[in-house]
Amino acid sequence: MQKFFGAILTLMIVLVSCKQDKVLVDELVKVENIEKPPVTHFGFNLEEFNVVHDTVKRGDSFGELMLRNKVDYPKIAAISENFRDTFDVRKIKVGKPYTILKSKDTSEVAEIFIYQNDKINYTVVDLRDSVTAYKSRKKVKLMEREVGGVITNNLSETLDNLGVDYNVTIDLSEIYAWTIDFFRLEKGDKFKVIYDERYINDSIYAGRGPIKAALFEHKGRTIYAFPYVTDSLKNILDYYDQEANNLRSTFLRAPIKFGYRLSSRYNLKRRIAYYGYKVRPHKGTDYAAPIGTPIIATADGTVTESTRRGGNGKYVKVKHNSVYSTQYLHMKNQKVRKGDFVRQGDVIGWVGMTGNTGGPHVCYRFWKNGRQVDPLREKLPTAEPIADSLRTDYMAHIGPLKEQLDCIEFVNPNPEPEETLISYNP
Repeated sequence: MQKFFGAILTLMIVLVSCKQDKVLVDELVKVENIEKPPVTHFGFNLEEFNVVHDTVKRGDSFGELMLRNKVDYPKIAAISENFRDTFDVRKIKVGKPYTILKSKDTSEVAEIFIYQNDKINYTVVDLRDSVTAYKSRKKVKLMEREVGGVITNNLSETLDNLGVDYNVTIDLSEIYAWTIDFFRLEKGDKFKVIYDERYINDSIYAGRGPIKAALFEHKGRTIYAFPYVTDSLKNILDYYDQEANNLRSTFLRAPIKFGYRLSSRYNLKRRIAYYGYKVRPHKGTDYAAPIGTPIIATADGTVTESTRRGGNGKYVKVKHNSVYSTQYLHMKNQKVRKGDFVRQGDVIGWVGMTGNTGGPHVCYRFWKNGRQVDPLREKLPTAEPIADSLRTDYMAHIGPLKEQLDCIEFVNPNPEPEETLISYNP
């Protein structure tokens, strides 16, 4: 009887074990039957093609790339002639990445050509059937970033030490270009900035977005900056301070955006050793910069001269209105002609050494009512503040942004080491 119950127990264990094994096998089968999601990129299932990733090499052209990948000449011509607004084949640049999706059959003919304009934007040339081209962009996630810093040397170095995109430095210098001389910042000046960073797939950095709000403390003065569109039809955006005053002046402080050095100021009593220390007035303001640095118009106006003459070398002169004119000397080359209308910030030429000059720089001359004056001492006119009709809306708009800025802490990326007091106990 005992042997009988033992056999029954053994049989039950075997049956349970077999059932468990069957369940395990069924689960494995289910796992094996789960299909992996297709690998997609640029909106295409890459598993349907033979994929080639490469970059444009020196000497490459769109036509040659396509011929090497067995695309018929009529299709190449159709893209070149009919889709210039979308994809100008003459403007592909060395070093730009591209992807070719080839057919999976033995012919391996290129069916899709994808040219990456930048990290976000790309152009698709579809060579299947009737050719077509269109532009698209990768999905981008915006992540807001807040930064506050204390300047120990200069703005660029401070932001770099805080891990901030160099373009944010340029953006800040342009926003405050009319109110702060960034080459005269003082140690201990402070700033705060709120902006977006763009990321692809949550991890690949793809550049910064526009500055949402900023603050600068310079020489004890706090200047806020908030972007605001005052004309919705023309979509004109300017930066205004906490009192709704426009931060933009009619004139920029310098004819070079960044990377220059104020090498010689306006000086009517200047004496030069080369001329026996005789008084030789210098009626310009010199900004030293490398040859080829872009020179920009400091205000809107019409070009009245673009020529070469004597010690001035190649130069451009701009008339801004009945009161003010500016002149830019010693250019390597001019970009504008007499009669051209230029906007503030437009490139009008490049730094050179033409005429009488001992080094690469632009001599910036400033006329007021026909007389040359020192632009750094002139109280230049400012742009119009926000209209009274928009003031209430503006103050409501900046309220949360100002509160957010005020809560950001200042960080010193290079704090000076604290002095250590050493006590001696005999």
